Amino acid sequence: MFGAIGIVVTFLMVFGGYLLSGGHMAVILHALPFEMMIIGGAAAGSYVLSNSGAVLKQTGAGIVRAFRGPAWTGQDHQDLLCLMFQLLRLARTSPVELEEHIENPAESAIFAAYPRILTDHEAVAIIADTLRSASLNYDDPYQVETMLEKRIALIKEEQMHVPHALQSMADALPALGIVAAVLGVIKTMGSIAEPPEVLGKMIGSALVGTFLGVFLAYGFVAPFAQRLSGVRKHDMAFYDVIKSVLVAGLHQHATNLCVEVGRQSAPETLRPSFVALETTLREIKRAA
Repeated sequence: MFGAIGIVVTFLMVFGGYLLSGGHMAVILHALPFEMMIIGGAAAGSYVLSNSGAVLKQTGAGIVRAFRGPAWTGQDHQDLLCLMFQLLRLARTSPVELEEHIENPAESAIFAAYPRILTDHEAVAIIADTLRSASLNYDDPYQVETMLEKRIALIKEEQMHVPHALQSMADALPALGIVAAVLGVIKTMGSIAEPPEVLGKMIGSALVGTFLGVFLAYGFVAPFAQRLSGVRKHDMAFYDVIKSVLVAGLHQHATNLCVEVGRQSAPETLRPSFVALETTLREIKRAA
């Protein structure tokens, strides 16, 4: 929603101001298809050249994600804390029963109660692998924390490939606009014998290339990269919550305290309230 509003405001302010100042769209519209072919084609070609197939496949989904916003909501964070509470409590009361859940999460009644979390295979794998390691007496909380930090760092690095690639494209677009403008100047110089009104239109068309390169870079691609980077960071905070709860559990803190540590590590805008979470945990205890 906000992304669409931003695009509309950008177009209205830029071209509205141009028209109100006495500018004419005819020159821009005449040059637009050719300049877009040069600039957009060069940008797309360099993007394909500089990125892997995996990044190219993720780019479309990344742009959609930038519009839709973070994948996880405040309710998802609360559900995650409830899931972790149930698993940690089961790990302390019945380790054998826990093994059934972490070895096959897809058929686990506990995981099935939280279908959105179950669809994130990486989150489920982090939880299952760490609890499995603890059951094998790999219970040094500092080693586990280091292991989780490295694993989550790898996920973050992979998730940030598309924002970095888009930012690189944004950095290149003004230079590509200059390329288009220089080609326009070369074309103009080849027609130097034409009357001034013809040369003026040709020079105007050439300058459209510089305008488009800067406009696309700082009006669209760079903001998209920044927005997607913020969305990815919000999504990655979900894994930090998992790490916080698991490490607190290995320190042998009370289960409720482990969950509270995870709650406080969630982003402020997505953090469930203490009262709401405590009420839900009491309901889980009564239902057990």
